[in-house]
Amino acid sequence: MAAVEGGDRGGQPETRKLARAALDLLGFGARAGSLVTGTHGVRAAAREGGVHLVLLAVDTADGQRGKLVPLLEARRIPYEIVFTRDELGAAIGRPPVSAVGLTHPAMATRVGELLRARLRSAEQQGGS
Repeated sequence: MAAVEGGDRGGQPETRKLARAALDLLGFGARAGSLVTGTHGVRAAAREGGVHLVLLAVDTADGQRGKLVPLLEARRIPYEIVFTRDELGAAIGRPPVSAVGLTHPAMATRVGELLRARLRSAEQQGGS
């Protein structure tokens, strides 16, 4: 899966707009109960087949990432390495968080689309 560094910092307006939209959707998901948070919660949901997309913070500890990524790959659960722990936590109204799993299929699809569009926008503009 693609690593998409950072969130709203720097970058072009379109890239920031797409990042903000993805983070806003995470906030809606948190309020709707459509997320699992933290590496432990995401791992449990992945084992149960209840997660459709996982966002890992770019500053997630190597040990946590090393436990989660192989499970996601084995289960063929899409994931993105994107935003910081602070950005993910702020988006969902929590302290910094290393992993967020989206449990609602349509929300996972939309967040994935926004992140792919953000990556394309950044690539077209020479990165952000």
